[in-house]
Amino acid sequence: METQIIQQIKTLFAGADERNWEKVKSTMNNTVLLDYSSMTGNPAITLSPDDITYAWAAFLPGFDNTHHQLSDFSVSINGNEATAEYYGKADHFISTEVWTVEGAYHTHLLLINGSWLINAQTFNFSQQSGNTALPALATRKMQGQ
Repeated sequence: METQIIQQIKTLFAGADERNWEKVKSTMNNTVLLDYSSMTGNPAITLSPDDITYAWAAFLPGFDNTHHQLSDFSVSINGNEATAEYYGKADHFISTEVWTVEGAYHTHLLLINGSWLINAQTFNFSQQSGNTALPALATRKMQGQ
């Protein structure tokens, strides 16, 4: 079961890197509590998979490429619920420039009809490096500016 849980999380991030929003949505429960407050300052919010992929699709394609690397998984299973703790590093590229974000994730999943689905994800920001102006550039690209 741990392997299925880890694979589901990897599928989420692979889908984001591939801009395959259906793949991303397939990993999620009907609602997901997203908490990226340690990086963005915005409070945690519960969203539908459609809302999440809409937001990601409005930002991530502004980069030429992204690559998420996940490691050091620790999974705990309690009946139909599971938590996974792991480290993440995300490289975001525009031309030859890169912006890298690193931190630890805490993901909660529910076993529903034989599939582990993500229903909460918290990112604990550790550090960023590279060209920190790239997110604004990616946003402008997506707005057609």
